[in-house]
Amino acid sequence: MKKLKHLFVILLLLGISQISNAQDEGKETTVGEFMRSDQRSYVVIAVMLTILAGLILYIVRLDRKISKLEKEK
Repeated sequence: MKKLKHLFVILLLLGISQISNAQDEGKETTVGEFMRSDQRSYVVIAVMLTILAGLILYIVRLDRKISKLEKEK
């Protein structure tokens, strides 16, 4: 049963890699155009805000768990 699961996961990953490589190389995507434009600072700011939001959410969840454990004691 484990071998069947491993085989299924491998086939799934191979399928995903084939789908992602099936892009048309001749066309430029809008995301690629945006990344290469003069507005690179917006991309950097968006990535930084995403990371910051993730860290804040992690800290809030951790604080709630610690508060819950303190109340139980």
